[in-house]
Amino acid sequence: MNSTSMRISAVAGLLAGSLLFAAPAAAQATRTWVSGVGDDVNPCSRTAPCKTFAGAISKTAAGGEINCLDPAGYGTLNITKSITIDCTGTFGSALSSSTTGFLVNGAGIDVVLRGLSINGGTPVSPGVNGIRFLNGSSLLVEDCIILGFRSGSPNGFGIKVEPSTAATVSVSNTVITNNGTGATGGGVLIQPTGAGGTVRATFNNVQIVNNLGDGVRVDTTGNSGSGVAVTLEDVRISGGTRAVSVNTPVGAAGAAILINDSVVSNASSAGLQTTGQNAVIRVSDTSIIGNGTGISPVGGVIATFGNNRVVGNSANGAFNLTLPPS
Repeated sequence: MNSTSMRISAVAGLLAGSLLFAAPAAAQATRTWVSGVGDDVNPCSRTAPCKTFAGAISKTAAGGEINCLDPAGYGTLNITKSITIDCTGTFGSALSSSTTGFLVNGAGIDVVLRGLSINGGTPVSPGVNGIRFLNGSSLLVEDCIILGFRSGSPNGFGIKVEPSTAATVSVSNTVITNNGTGATGGGVLIQPTGAGGTVRATFNNVQIVNNLGDGVRVDTTGNSGSGVAVTLEDVRISGGTRAVSVNTPVGAAGAAILINDSVVSNASSAGLQTTGQNAVIRVSDTSIIGNGTGISPVGGVIATFGNNRVVGNSANGAFNLTLPPS
């Protein structure tokens, strides 16, 4: 072998060796960590945590989990893949002045938010919405407080749900307070869009209190899909303009709310209000007290199972349907 061939062989050998020992591409972890003293250049491990949710999610695999090591502020987050953010025991926070706290916007994704303070900041630069669900399969919110989102129309909600496909939402052990501006916004808005938007939502052991605007508003304006079904179980809704309202315009999808073992109080306009023939509220074992009008079926149906307490409203109003006991 001549010298030229030897040199070519040597170079080829070096290249092959370098390929064998090249570092593999960094894999995303199934569990990552954030800390107030972390750094987003870190790998987001428990011993080298990141500083923000945005930094951590980029290093977390789809379907993985982000945990909080301490009760720091970890910033807002746009979520486009399945993820669990769990700050149980540390109660991490997201300060969301002039923006939305958590935007869920990914086809078919499942998102869990647990143990979080989602704060819209000061009235000088109020947050837009606490949680906005635009696209996804499911959203689970547990053990959270959502407050201070007072941006103007069409925003200013603690939780705003407006998917164009079928979605499920579950909220439990959570406080939604001090959101809205009076003219708009409020505690919760559920308003699916288009022909495919459908929402099935459950609220259990939730306080929706001292919001301006509506406490819980379901609206199918612009929605011709399968509509909305909501269950409120052991929920306290107090203050604002209307505690619970359902609006189903002509030609839009129907919507129904079941309220059980709850308290509806101190809304300036109405405790319960339906508008539109396909709007339904069914009520069982619930106290409706201290509202402008307790029961206001402008259109549609507000039905009782016969075991509710409607007292102390400026005008109690009346159920327009009585159902047999379940």
